[in-house]
Amino acid sequence: MRFGLVGTGPWAKLTHGPGLRAAADAELVGVWGRDPGNTAAIAADLEVTPYGDYAELLESVDAVAFAVPPKVQASMALEAAAIGKHLLLDKPVADSLDDARALAAEAADEGIASVVFFTHRFEPPIRKFFADVQAKGGWKGGWSRILAALDEPGNPFTDSPWRREQRGALWDVGPHALSNLTAMLGPITDLTAVGGEGDLVHLVVVHESGATSTASLSLFAPPAGSNFETGIWGQTGTALMPESDTDPVDSFALAVQELVAAAESGESHPVDVAFGARVVELLAAAEEQLNAAR
Repeated sequence: MRFGLVGTGPWAKLTHGPGLRAAADAELVGVWGRDPGNTAAIAADLEVTPYGDYAELLESVDAVAFAVPPKVQASMALEAAAIGKHLLLDKPVADSLDDARALAAEAADEGIASVVFFTHRFEPPIRKFFADVQAKGGWKGGWSRILAALDEPGNPFTDSPWRREQRGALWDVGPHALSNLTAMLGPITDLTAVGGEGDLVHLVVVHESGATSTASLSLFAPPAGSNFETGIWGQTGTALMPESDTDPVDSFALAVQELVAAAESGESHPVDVAFGARVVELLAAAEEQLNAAR
């Protein structure tokens, strides 16, 4: 399957581009970005064609991988979906509920395949953990703490403007928390959001199974206070999601391969754009609650 890459930032350089090159059954044709110089540079590194026109890139490929901010991704992915291009999306799929629903509806109407790159869903050790807890059952609740330090020296995403907005943590790491909690405890039916200092957000989540879980999110925790832990508890005890040493390039390559497989089979992927839109629906509900409480 012929792929085009949209975006030239750190995630595109470090993960998306190399992952597309490494994936079986995929050919990276070219890259498009807003800055011609950056586009030429990453295209040279990846040994592919730099495109100055997005429409021209779309004409040359079967699928598009996106490594751009959610607002940009939503409109560009909608354009690609409208002409039948398969979608490999980053999370969140959009920064507004209307845009997320429009994208999911277009993908359904066109019958295209889609995958959203929720990183942990494509890491083999984490997948095994999710499968094991699902098989065991009897779980009553869970939690996710994602307290990151965006300004810590060496962080490649420190200059990302949208992550620095007041709800940056909710929209950046919130999707990971909701995806992981869903993988452990099943579909989410409701949530309650409470704001803390700065960008800190706490979520209390209700699952279809009756289980409840929590998530604490921040991108600006003190470096010494950074903490990443996801766990689950129930009738058989407590289980912590293991750390994974999977290279993000390998995880992305797996996502690429599974998009190709979904396109060939016609079967929906578990974390397709419809799931991505549901995550945006939950994020939008949380943001509405937070804004109402200000």
